[in-house]
Amino acid sequence: MQTAVFIDRDNTLIANDGDLGDPNKVTLLKGVQAGLQALADAGYALVVITNQGGVARGMFTEHDVDLVHQRIQELVGASIRLSFYYCPYHPDGTVDDYRQEHPWRKPAPGMLLAAADEQDIDLQTSWMVGDQPRDIEAGKRAGCRTVFLGNEATGATYTAADFEEAVEKILTAQEPS
Repeated sequence: MQTAVFIDRDNTLIANDGDLGDPNKVTLLKGVQAGLQALADAGYALVVITNQGGVARGMFTEHDVDLVHQRIQELVGASIRLSFYYCPYHPDGTVDDYRQEHPWRKPAPGMLLAAADEQDIDLQTSWMVGDQPRDIEAGKRAGCRTVFLGNEATGATYTAADFEEAVEKILTAQEPS
């Protein structure tokens, strides 16, 4: 089994305060490329876990989400392998096929559980990093240790000011086996 770092996408890896379906607007946050490289070099599998309710609200398509993910991969570079899991569903959606609650929608742990099953990931030695309480809740419900980007009391294993600090805390806490 391998150890992973599950990572929220918006305002954790990329700047995005709304719904993003345009790959030309993807901007990595400070320290993300170097942090991902450090985690990859330490042996962690890197898995992006993201709710994309904009699909359910008709703002963009699943193809657009895939294009955004391709752009993120281009920006971080070929030496860093990211895998992406996203939930296009939202209970208040306007697109009938996507208007529903779903076990992949954070704070539910469905995306983490699916990735763990498909990639032989040990959830108990893995981490979830995110900037929203729902990210921490999903990680905890999956059995992961967690790092919250911010100052809120979320019950996370650690809090960090930014992605760089989150990476430092993960690498200091335990190297993957």
